[in-house]
Amino acid sequence: MNRIFDEEFWRLLLLLIAVLLSYALFGHFFIWLSIGIGLYLVWHLRQLDRLTEWLERRLTGEAPESSGIWEDVFMRLYRFRLRNKRRHKRLVKRISRFQEAAQAMPNAIVVLSHDNSIEWCNSAATKMLGIHTSDDLGQRLLNLVRNPELVDYIYQANFEEPLLMPSPVDKRRTLSVRLVAYGDDQTLLVGRDITRLQHLKQMRRDFVANVSHEMRTPLTVINGYVEMMRDDDSLSKQESQDMLMRIDEQSTRLQSIVEDLLQLSRLESASSDTTVHTINIPQLIAGIISDAKELSGEQQHEFTSDIDQNLHMQGNELEIRSAFSNLIFNAVRYTQEKGQIDVSWYKDTDGLHFTVCDTGMGIPAQHIARLTERFYRVDVARSRHTGGTGLGLAIVKHVLQRHDGELEIRSTAGVGSKFCCHFPITRVVNDKP
Repeated sequence: MNRIFDEEFWRLLLLLIAVLLSYALFGHFFIWLSIGIGLYLVWHLRQLDRLTEWLERRLTGEAPESSGIWEDVFMRLYRFRLRNKRRHKRLVKRISRFQEAAQAMPNAIVVLSHDNSIEWCNSAATKMLGIHTSDDLGQRLLNLVRNPELVDYIYQANFEEPLLMPSPVDKRRTLSVRLVAYGDDQTLLVGRDITRLQHLKQMRRDFVANVSHEMRTPLTVINGYVEMMRDDDSLSKQESQDMLMRIDEQSTRLQSIVEDLLQLSRLESASSDTTVHTINIPQLIAGIISDAKELSGEQQHEFTSDIDQNLHMQGNELEIRSAFSNLIFNAVRYTQEKGQIDVSWYKDTDGLHFTVCDTGMGIPAQHIARLTERFYRVDVARSRHTGGTGLGLAIVKHVLQRHDGELEIRSTAGVGSKFCCHFPITRVVNDKP
């Protein structure tokens, strides 16, 4: 700083010396003094004009060349611009990282101003709320998402609990919306798709209701017959035998429900690593088909099979037997008399496949997605008549999940059904010649 003012001091001194020399040669001291001061002021005004032009260009380009105090001013501003530029780049980079992270989040994120205008949103907000970054920035949220519950939620300003509302894009989806105030009168809206969670809660409620109902029915029958036999001494031996037979049927049904529930519980709670052994699938299927023919009895179903006799797999034999027998026995229960049931076991480039096709009653399309839910039935009366517990396909699904497989269901009402178990190729043991 001293150097700068020293330079300016010497500039003024030289100007004064020039004024004095001019006075000594030509006289008129005040005229020459006025001329010197004027020249000095003109030079400063010129530097000030150059500074103004540079400021109008937002300090872009190189700093104007000068000397003395003006050189210091220009250089200070130039260095300030460089520091600000670097700071701006860092800030832009941080904002860009934040936006990238927010874009990658599965939750909808919307930044709102003090009047609930949209300042920014991520792609998930487009999918869940129908807000578009390119078109809707600056628009008021409530003009785009028209939901009375959301309006009340925002104006009541009580954000301790989230708001549950249907998605304006898809009414079948349920969103959990929460608002968080931050900064200077800004609000962050976070929306989460809880459709699956709501579905699971509903499934749990349905399961509790269904298992209670399924177990209450045989218990009610058993208790009724027991009371009749206890209170009515006039019952004949035949009537008593009939009642005992009914009690036995209902107790057997109740036992089947309990056993299936216990099996489901074991499948869900056990480690995902199944006890792996080599399973002779052709032999296992042959045994199940033999049992299925006995179950068919007088209905005289026609069984056909296409089994690769050399194809074995790794897995838990008890669990695989349970899954395969459920599918084959279901085909027997839901196929009319003398209907056809085809069983196949084969391998291709996609993996191992076990399929059961029948010519039974078929399943309407709206029911297929829910068939593997516990106690879900398409026809309750027919399911109970055939002796099903409503847990078979749920067991199949869990067994396949524990064996890295998946269940595919194809069906047409009135035509028949096809159930396919797909396993990864890694489950192959060998192909015997």
